[in-house]
Amino acid sequence: MQLMVWYLENEGLEESGAYYKAKMLLEKEKEQIQKAFSDGQQTPINHPTLPHYSREEYYNDNYNQNK
Repeated sequence: MQLMVWYLENEGLEESGAYYKAKMLLEKEKEQIQKAFSDGQQTPINHPTLPHYSREEYYNDNYNQNK
């Protein structure tokens, strides 16, 4: 989805319905990735023995290309 958003931005189509839909779907994809990360943990993320590594940090470290 991120590539689709970049493509639409590069083509100057930020005002198009496709751009807004792609942004919405990108946010949905982000939520799904973060949920899958949380669900895959054997212990809860907020478990006191684990270093704090939030869903948002995981997503940004692994998927956010806007660094």
